[in-house]
Amino acid sequence: MIEVFRSRSARIKKIAGTCLIAAAFAAAGNSPAYAWWNEEWTARKQLTVDASVTGADINETLVDFPILVRLHTGNFGFFLDVAENGKDLRFVGGDQVPFKFHIDKIDVINEMAFIWVKIPQVAGGSASEPVWMYYGNPEAVAAEDAGGTYGVNQVAVYHFGDTLATDATAYANHATEATAIAEPAGFIGSAARFRGGDLIVLGLSESLALTPTTGWSFSAWVKVEDQASESVILQAGEGTASVELIVQETGVLLRANTPEGLRSTSAQPIQKNAWQHLSVDYNGSRLALYVAGEKVAETDAALPAISAPILLGAGSDGRNFKGLLDEVQISNVSRPPDWIKALARSQGVDSTVLSFGGDESNESDQSASYFAIILSNLTIDGWVIIGLLAVMFCISMMVMVSKGVIISRIKKDNRLFMTQFRQLGQGDPAALDLGDDESDAEIEDSAMLLALFGKHDNYQSSSLYHIYHAGIQEIKQRKVDALRGLSPEALAVIRVHLEAALSHEYHRLNKQLVLLTIAISGGPFLGLLGTVVGVMITFAAIAATGDVNINAIAPGISAALMATVAGLVVAIPCLFGYNYLLTQIKELTAEMRIFADELIHRIAETSKL
Repeated sequence: MIEVFRSRSARIKKIAGTCLIAAAFAAAGNSPAYAWWNEEWTARKQLTVDASVTGADINETLVDFPILVRLHTGNFGFFLDVAENGKDLRFVGGDQVPFKFHIDKIDVINEMAFIWVKIPQVAGGSASEPVWMYYGNPEAVAAEDAGGTYGVNQVAVYHFGDTLATDATAYANHATEATAIAEPAGFIGSAARFRGGDLIVLGLSESLALTPTTGWSFSAWVKVEDQASESVILQAGEGTASVELIVQETGVLLRANTPEGLRSTSAQPIQKNAWQHLSVDYNGSRLALYVAGEKVAETDAALPAISAPILLGAGSDGRNFKGLLDEVQISNVSRPPDWIKALARSQGVDSTVLSFGGDESNESDQSASYFAIILSNLTIDGWVIIGLLAVMFCISMMVMVSKGVIISRIKKDNRLFMTQFRQLGQGDPAALDLGDDESDAEIEDSAMLLALFGKHDNYQSSSLYHIYHAGIQEIKQRKVDALRGLSPEALAVIRVHLEAALSHEYHRLNKQLVLLTIAISGGPFLGLLGTVVGVMITFAAIAATGDVNINAIAPGISAALMATVAGLVVAIPCLFGYNYLLTQIKELTAEMRIFADELIHRIAETSKL
């Protein structure tokens, strides 16, 4: 079922995108041309890493930096074009060299993904060369390389996914004990929940050891729940050689047990029940605490080498943590401040470090237009609304065109009839009345068919003739010779028949105009409904992924507004057409009333002769 849905949705998007690109202007501001990496991939999306957003020093270059790519409906509208489990995803630099990456989570149906990509170099203070995300090759073989995504100094990374404490790096420092539970709604995919008695133990490992000569670094996203007593988020080592990241009622702090004694930073306030990025860095002589990428406290600490197990969520003496941990990363070197700042700001839900460009298709070898991007982000409900509006538009156009043709034919036949009627002078006013044309009998109920295919030798479309014919036929039924001898009562009855014929013609002229009024009043409201639902879905997707930057919101909102635009496209032409037709019908109605009065007076004058 999923494959059928995927295939149908892909075809709909390709057809709609092709039609709209053909009709729209070429989009301005497309990215420069870069050679296609591999012809077997049919589509790609441009990504740009801008380290200046992190505030990194212009002279600082981050090497082998793992950056998080958050995909959702707000910045990527082609999830159904991605192969199963994202096996066709590739990330390629401007030099056509593929980057190492691995997928933390991908959900094609709910349209969200978390992917980690190793960027070889991120220059401080500027935007890097574009990174191209290739997709659209169902025959591709998965190329994930979790171990290769991280540099040699990254010794442990825990995403807390399907297996709670499995190390994603090549060092395979998996937890030896884990009693915490998985929390699906984490900061980046899943998280580890500590309930005040749970812990995760990282066993003895040479790569995890804290070495003063190289330093050591720890970072994580933390959500602290309300708690009155002191608790431990991280404990590395034990006894007189240990480092602890502690949460107290007054805030978060670092405490180091060294051979020279206890060392501690001041407590730094943090928000309770909110995600925040905490980092610990040791450079061999000083221990520093970072909150949201900024250094907030530090203390001298001469620590020996530490190779004891690392505890997460509790200390060796209890002091259990209550809250959530996500994206724990450990390095066997001291990280520069710019690295820690980049970690915090590139992984956040409001991050603008990574910006998303347009999608390109290898089939046309051109960047997609802005309208194609909008189309690609339309949700199913948006397509339904636009489909209904398209049907409404087609019906309205048919009504306006047919009414225009009918009115034009009526005016022409009215002129011909009035020319002949005026030429009668004081003659018999019934001289122009002829029997109904049998050849037009099959189409006489359709004003449109009569206007197009009638013979028009007997003024078939003339509203004036229809009134005239109704009045003369009433006189003939009275068997009055040459319209003479009509009594005042008979003239009054004939006037009533003329009024009835006029009313009938008026209703024929106004027939189906109600469809235009429905389009004028209902089109914008139907479009507004599509916009409101689209905006709701966009915000729901943002809530699910946690990405709230402008790049996440703009495509979904613009796609939602497409429904309102479609409603206005229906209503505006109908408004002008309706008012034009209404004016023409009013003129014809006035002409019919004048003619009815003139005809009854001519009949009255003739009856007196």
